[in-house]
Parts: sequence; structure tokens; C-alpha cells
Amino acid sequence: MSDVAIRCDNGPELISHEFVKWANKNDIRIEYIQPGNPQQNGYVERFNKTVRYGSLSKKLFDSLEEISDYATKWLWRYNYERPHKANNGFPPLKTA
Repeated sequence: MSDVAIRCDNGPELISHEFVKWANKNDIRIEYIQPGNPQQNGYVERFNKTVRYGSLSKKLFDSLEEISDYATKWLWRYNYERPHKANNGFPPLKTA
């Protein structure tokens, strides 16, 4: 088995047979966290909270296309424009 793994919770979207088949086909190991322990996947949980409260809960969307466009712009700003204290005020992907 590969050294590549995806750590995820036990939500219905991540235990589907199609997801498992895709992972197996691509030699990717699935590491499920223990039920009721979101801290085992803390980075993802933190990111999901940031996205949910920082953007998605502030606007009503009329279509999936509108959500996709909004999320793309938000992600660009998050990675390329938003200052970050740990990077001396530089955005995460502009530290080099």
C-alpha cells in the first residue's frame, strides 16, 4: 500500500463505495478518525470552521456556480492576499 493517505471523518460523503473504490484504484490509504473525535483531524476542522463562519454563513447563494465563484475568490484572498502574523504579515503563499 502507498504512503499516501487521506485522513477524514466518518461522514456519509467519505465512506461511500465510490470514494473507497477511487482511493483503492489510486493506491491511496484512507485513515478514518475515531467517531466523535474531530480533534484528530484538527487542521481540516479548523479550515472548515474558517470557511463556514468567515464566508459561507454571511451570504445567501442562488446557484452552485455562484458558490463556486465565491469560494474560488475567497480561497485566492485567503492564500495570496490575507496577512498572516506567523509570516511577518505576508499571506501564506507569498512567503518566499
